[in-house]
Amino acid sequence: MEPLLTYPRFDPDTAARLSDELACHPVIAGLLVRRGITTHHQARAFLDPDLSGLSDPFTLKDMEKAVERIYTAVLNHEKILIFGDFDADGITATALLLDFLSQVDADLTWYIPHRVKEGYGMNPDHAAMAADMDVDLIITVDCGISSIDAVNAAAREDIDVIVTDHHEPGQELPKALALIDPKQKDCPSGLAYLAGVGVALYLAMALRKFFRENGVWETLGEPSLAPLLDLFAMGTIGDMVPLIRENRQLCAAGIRQMRKNLRPGLAALLRAARLDAGRLDSDDVSFKIVPRLNAAGRISHARICVSLLTCKHHAEAEQTAMLLDELNRKRQAVEKQIVLDIENRIFKDPSLISERLLFLHDPEWNPGVLGIAASKLARKHACPVVLLSCVDDLLVGSCRSINQINIYNALAENAHLLEKFGGHALASGLTLTEKRLAELCERLCEHFNTHYTHKDFQKRLAIDAELEFNDMDLSLAKQIDLFRPFGTSNPEPVFLCRNLKVVSSHILGGRHRRMVLKDAASQDNSPSIEAFHFNVGHINDLPDFYSFLAFRLKLNKFRPDSIQLIVEDLNS
Repeated sequence: MEPLLTYPRFDPDTAARLSDELACHPVIAGLLVRRGITTHHQARAFLDPDLSGLSDPFTLKDMEKAVERIYTAVLNHEKILIFGDFDADGITATALLLDFLSQVDADLTWYIPHRVKEGYGMNPDHAAMAADMDVDLIITVDCGISSIDAVNAAAREDIDVIVTDHHEPGQELPKALALIDPKQKDCPSGLAYLAGVGVALYLAMALRKFFRENGVWETLGEPSLAPLLDLFAMGTIGDMVPLIRENRQLCAAGIRQMRKNLRPGLAALLRAARLDAGRLDSDDVSFKIVPRLNAAGRISHARICVSLLTCKHHAEAEQTAMLLDELNRKRQAVEKQIVLDIENRIFKDPSLISERLLFLHDPEWNPGVLGIAASKLARKHACPVVLLSCVDDLLVGSCRSINQINIYNALAENAHLLEKFGGHALASGLTLTEKRLAELCERLCEHFNTHYTHKDFQKRLAIDAELEFNDMDLSLAKQIDLFRPFGTSNPEPVFLCRNLKVVSSHILGGRHRRMVLKDAASQDNSPSIEAFHFNVGHINDLPDFYSFLAFRLKLNKFRPDSIQLIVEDLNS
């Protein structure tokens, strides 16, 4: 299906003025204006982010109560349990607080629940476990805002709970000693875009200041928070929260910290992923590091990752990093098999997606990887996807959606059929009994047919600008590179160029095409550009002319004085 190409709207006069003021390419000025950047000062701050102007951590609701309680716990050698989540955000948030609080010799322990056996968040059994461990204080990271029963159970055991989270609060909140969640309506911080690791970092910032005011650092020496920013970058990019304001500033600093290769666990992870620390960028974090961190929770147990990121010994870190690498390969194989199984079913019965929904279940599928498989299928088939497996006599699964089709609203409309569900517009999780399966599928199809039209299901490709062949040069690529780190709310730009001819090409790895392209109207001695088209569908029928090519324009990481195109879509 050929995608619908969409183009941005912005004020051309503002872009022209900004282009003159910055002496930058008009395309760059347009990218800035669409990100709400309209002045010379704003542009300079965006293109060269530093750590000036970070928000005061004490603007977060309940921060004062939290740091006072943690200070008392440290002073009195009370046992503190850091309770995290099993994804990259929760893993890095757990490691961050462990790193920081270990510098004041706090009595620490930590816990990450099993994705499938225990599920998301803290439950009453975890409170009982904490009591058995003689825990006095629980600090949750990247979870807890919905753990009402667990917090009540902890209170009955005389255990205080400090919740740090970034998920949407429900109508009822847990009766914790402190609730630090910037998404609370009465939180004045304006930091609702933070990931769980971001909230954890702001807690560390507040603690460092409070400890300073109370003389803690006079004997211990005040630590820098810079070594924690690698964890912030991994968790924030991994959780796909908006890379704006503080998130962008701290992620840029975090990637610089990662390039220093100081954390033994990270150094080992980079080697396992065959990455050069000196050339590391946000793409490497998104596509090489985060999948390895998430693989442990999907295939085995996420506690492996916390052990790796807090490990002090290089030899031990090497072994753990290689284990993660192996788990990631296993995750890829499991996910590939599920997708292949589903594609075979669709080939045999195309009606499976005729109702604007792909809804399938199989008790043999690994529930830990269903979200990734659903994402791939949703993108390919341009429709919402629901995939379910079986856990303890219940069907448990993941949903992914496309465009503006809100899968969370569709589930909410049918909440009476579900044991539980949660998530957001494009990604949700759900649990239900098998007897509700057919009715849920029918009602979801009805919802999508009622609320959306054919156009809503059409594949779309957002084009930032059309470029002439001669526009694609080293200068423009270097200016685009200043927009890094890329991520949610700051996506890597996609451009379009028309009428290109392939002057040479060859296949790499059996499915990737490396091409040398020229303007179709050019002479033989005209400039050419290297391009890569990954995962080519039909390698035996490759065109030598493209009427249009949608692509990302990048500096060649291994030859920084040259550029390359990464193909997003094409039409011959």
